[in-house]
Amino acid sequence: MSTDVAVSLRSARASFAGGPLYLAACTVGLPTRATRAAVIADLDAAAEGCASAAEYTAVVERTRGHFAKLVAVEPGRIAIGSQASVFAGLIAAAVPDGAEVLCVDGDFASMVLPFAHSGRGIRLRTVPLTELADSITSDTWLVAFSLVQSATGEVADAAAIRAAAARHGTRTLCDATQAVGWLPVDASEYDAVICHAYKWLCAPRGVAFLAISAEFAEHVPAIFAGWYAGADPWTSCYGHDVALATDASRFDISPAWQAFVGAEPALELFASVDPRELHAHATGLAATFSTGMGLAAAERASAIVTWADPGGRDLARLTAAGVAASGRAGRARVAFHVFNDEPDVRAALAALGR
Repeated sequence: MSTDVAVSLRSARASFAGGPLYLAACTVGLPTRATRAAVIADLDAAAEGCASAAEYTAVVERTRGHFAKLVAVEPGRIAIGSQASVFAGLIAAAVPDGAEVLCVDGDFASMVLPFAHSGRGIRLRTVPLTELADSITSDTWLVAFSLVQSATGEVADAAAIRAAAARHGTRTLCDATQAVGWLPVDASEYDAVICHAYKWLCAPRGVAFLAISAEFAEHVPAIFAGWYAGADPWTSCYGHDVALATDASRFDISPAWQAFVGAEPALELFASVDPRELHAHATGLAATFSTGMGLAAAERASAIVTWADPGGRDLARLTAAGVAASGRAGRARVAFHVFNDEPDVRAALAALGR
């Protein structure tokens, strides 16, 4: 499949063996048929002693390119890794001692803990998501937030946050793990964007990305540099006298090869789907479900719907009906993706007696 050729939503849905009654892409994405085949083929090749480090490197670089296309930047702006928290820790290392970092109350821990436990006196301040833009001041060195909140599905007013940050000279760090794959994201609008691919991008766990501006990158220390961060990784395997890459790949974490083998076809698929069409599909299903539940419309459309379920009763009903859902922070949570359709909405509502 070439990412230069657009793929229809119908074709994209056919890329999945599963999907019906699976409303948990916000927890973990379903592997595509091509991902499953690629991982099995790689295991077979490895078992026969035919694994190739050179081919793994080619797979990693193609995957980097697919993600770059997804977030509308050049591949040279993308670093690869394994976990979102590692990249958040990398950005935390760039924050001056004693500077203020502004985060969201109840945001996913991987976006908060690296700043809270930096050991360098970073002043961490948290506010409700709706107050984030107005809470940025000239004293705020960095505003770090998830574009889509994991616990609630709320979509941040990113435009207002970016505008406030620009007025005050504040750096921006956006975690797009719960966004890229259904919500169009332009990474060039932020100083840095983090994304783990195992949710909405349906990749194996262990594939994460950092998109970083060239200007900001100059101020970030490559504290996790290893052999893969070298200008030529294959001559960067030994010693300390190594020239790091001049682009964002100097922040690369040595890739989990097998995970990237599975990630490549998944990211290629999503890079070939019209993001606006996928956004309309996912949020349309979510809106239909919300209406059926009698929930108030969100200020900004989301593919994730949550509601209060402190005892887990509604989640248990969904599970008993064969609907894959999740519960977070005392709330039931469902998500709608490319492999879902109207019957999934009806089944979930029926399970809840709606």
